[in-house]
Amino acid sequence: MRLDIITLFPEMFAPLFTSIPARAQKKGLVQLNLVDLRPYGSGRHWQTDDIPYGGGSGMVMQPEPVGRALDELLVGSASRRVVYLSPQGQPLKQSKVEELARNVEHLILLCGHYEGIDERIITHYVDEEISLGDFVISGGELGAMVLADAVIRLLPGVIDEQSASQESFSTGILDYPHYTRPANFRGLEVPAVLTSGDHQKIARWRREQALLNTLRKRPDLLVDYPLSPQEREFLAQQKP
Repeated sequence: MRLDIITLFPEMFAPLFTSIPARAQKKGLVQLNLVDLRPYGSGRHWQTDDIPYGGGSGMVMQPEPVGRALDELLVGSASRRVVYLSPQGQPLKQSKVEELARNVEHLILLCGHYEGIDERIITHYVDEEISLGDFVISGGELGAMVLADAVIRLLPGVIDEQSASQESFSTGILDYPHYTRPANFRGLEVPAVLTSGDHQKIARWRREQALLNTLRKRPDLLVDYPLSPQEREFLAQQKP
């Protein structure tokens, strides 16, 4: 995948050059490019924003610098998707991350700042707007980092496919609890079933614990989730 991020603050993206994203780049599974918007600005000070038409507080990112940057990135680009990180976008979900990782060869993330980007850029270039949730942060950079990390780790060959398929939300519910050595930590023991060697019992325990985790932390996920009669009975027996 080719992943371009258009931003006024490229220095914010150091985390994408560590850990799993760094390994993915080293293996050639993703080409990550930070596109500094400032050189596309105009005038002696490389201006990229201006006061809003109609008045109001704050500044608005001008269409010309963003348009020039996008025009360069889109030359000869196939299977591309331009995503604007915006509080007005659809809340990010794992299903969207999976769709982008599976179907898009060239992903362009556009980071807004100040009061946002001139609406004509959204009309002319943007394929979809994505939000981290119903709240506002200083700019699109943090959202772009989250989305980029989530997509990169699902690209084929980046992490173990079985591990990714069992994570929270990938199955529609939360993950089961995980344990490692030592077997006793400050008086808390690892569940005996995990050291039993009985893989069938372990699989059943993990499934039950995933359902229990979801019931306690995110019961909304269970509303439309397909449960077997045995699973419904198991959950009905749990204390609130």
